[in-house]
Amino acid sequence: MLRSSFAFVAIATALAGTAANAAMPTHVGQCLTTTISEMSSRLEGDPSSGSAVVYANDASQVSYDVEPAVRGWRAGDRVTMCLVKLPTGCPPGDTRGSVYKVTNPRAGTSWTEADSAHSCGGA
Repeated sequence: MLRSSFAFVAIATALAGTAANAAMPTHVGQCLTTTISEMSSRLEGDPSSGSAVVYANDASQVSYDVEPAVRGWRAGDRVTMCLVKLPTGCPPGDTRGSVYKVTNPRAGTSWTEADSAHSCGGA
């Protein structure tokens, strides 16, 4: 994955290890509160390439579609993030594919999306 191809990767890397980050949900049904760090498109400089959101707890979600649910979301918004699905049958060390439902009370919308454009074992 090239840094220039995915704007959210650089942002997530910059956030890694900060003291303000909350732990990620690890069990289906577990929720936490975090904030949005960055809103962007899936591909840097191409707003039609899909939606990407990076959170203060080092999580991110990405979609190939431009998601109407996140259009009104802004950096700094408090959100509730719930783990709804864990990937199965993954190669060792490949944890991509966890699915989260994130609700933004300020915007009054939610979206359910994976943490990667590809699930474990994929491209």
